[in-house]
Amino acid sequence: MALLLARLHTGNNDILALRNGYSGRSFGAMGTSAVPKWNFNTPTRHGIIQVGMQVDPYRGHFGGSNCRDSLSQVINRPCNCLSGYCEASDKYVQEVQETINYTTSGNVAGFINEGILGVGGVVQFPKHFVRQTYDLIRNHGGVCIADEVQTAFGRLGSHYWAFESHRVVPDIVVMAKGIGNGIPLAALVTTPEIARNLTKALYFNTYGGNPISTAVGEEVLNIIDDEGMQEKSRTLGEKLIKGLKTIQHEFEIIGDVRGKGLMIGVELVENKQTKQPLNQDKFLKIFEDIKDMGLLVGKGGAYGNVFRLKPPMCIEENDVDFALEVFRFVVKENSKM
Repeated sequence: MALLLARLHTGNNDILALRNGYSGRSFGAMGTSAVPKWNFNTPTRHGIIQVGMQVDPYRGHFGGSNCRDSLSQVINRPCNCLSGYCEASDKYVQEVQETINYTTSGNVAGFINEGILGVGGVVQFPKHFVRQTYDLIRNHGGVCIADEVQTAFGRLGSHYWAFESHRVVPDIVVMAKGIGNGIPLAALVTTPEIARNLTKALYFNTYGGNPISTAVGEEVLNIIDDEGMQEKSRTLGEKLIKGLKTIQHEFEIIGDVRGKGLMIGVELVENKQTKQPLNQDKFLKIFEDIKDMGLLVGKGGAYGNVFRLKPPMCIEENDVDFALEVFRFVVKENSKM
């Protein structure tokens, strides 16, 4: 629906999306996703244009030790960024501009991005990249779509919505997962002006306004507020990131720790200097050992070498202690091999 509205509202066709981004598995959304092993052998990118360069201070062409809005910065990669200025952001925004110049008529329908790339490996952008890109897209006639499916509802701790941490106001916001706490529920929020475009033809959704899902969603939002889930995500996320950073300095195979609140990525490598992704057999051995000790984590990233830590927001401090203890033990045991 977000892609449809962007095109209807602007009268343009081209949607820009980010390399290593992920925004769903419906036929329309698949074209916006560009993560290896998630691409089917069928044309899905009708009017979808991927920005060619991966926007990543750790693995991308630009970025370094002062680029991320996180307690954890890239190690062994100095940069020239100062307070209020990010050199890497400028260079990545120039890549977006060149993508528009070379692949479109100069008029675009919109830009879609996650606040932090989830499936892509919990990748954080340089500090000012999203804000500058929003300005660029709007200058070319497009609208800005925030994919908050994995990042919303206080999970990042510092803000309720990831787009707030980038100091932007999107034209369209899409959300799901966390809003229903397991119950199927998704929503799109936009302006009345953009929403009116759906009156140009008949439109409906079979499950739109489902009263059971809607009631659950309302109660979930109340619980997030009443039980202080956002603040808990901030404090426990800080403890988890600091603990993982300590473990990172102990072991060569932990190349990067990144994230905010309770959305954290840990990237495993052969060694910190080359950043060569850890051999898949070794990675999966660690993955299974962690599971066997009672800790469930996700995995992702372009090379499948990133642990994605996104626990329920209702966890307690002892759960963080347990996670750090398990993680350190398993990494240590596998580093001996």
